[in-house]
Amino acid sequence: DGLRVADTRMYEDKLTRRASPDAQSRDVLLRALQERYPELQSHLEVVGVLAGRVGEAMGLSGDVLATIRRAGELHDIGKVAVPDSILRKPGDLDEEEWEFMRRHALVGSRILAAAPSLAEVARMVRFHHERWNGQGYPSGLRGSAIPLGARIVAVCDAYHAMTAGNRPYREPIPHDGAIAELRRCAGT
Repeated sequence: DGLRVADTRMYEDKLTRRASPDAQSRDVLLRALQERYPELQSHLEVVGVLAGRVGEAMGLSGDVLATIRRAGELHDIGKVAVPDSILRKPGDLDEEEWEFMRRHALVGSRILAAAPSLAEVARMVRFHHERWNGQGYPSGLRGSAIPLGARIVAVCDAYHAMTAGNRPYREPIPHDGAIAELRRCAGT
């Protein structure tokens, strides 16, 4: 009976405790994106969880791990600046539409950089579409010049994009197929 009382009090404390300014900033940004694109909420949550798990598997912890998890949750915040007609287009994007899509990493990093406590998250978001071979965007960074957290978010984002069933332009790929594709593309 005492355990149940302690558990109830702990739960009530969690509900009434004020979130940190950092968590509040994240929550406001996620709410704004959710209001515009409710279908992204699940994707952002999953990428955040996956990024955290990958970071843990790599031996990361503490603030570094929390920052990577947060970057996973916020990596698409810049999509608030992408027109609906592009974001929800069921077919292939043309070059002009791709230009809008490519801007989301820069826009997201600028939005996040407005909160000093999210500066490192902003950096990871900015570079989460860079590629090991230098063929990514927005800066064409290559190899270890890409922040580790951005690389982790990129892999988790790609994995979830392949396996999720909510993409208008293709069917989901099974877990094993997505892992095989990630391995095939490693180094690029």
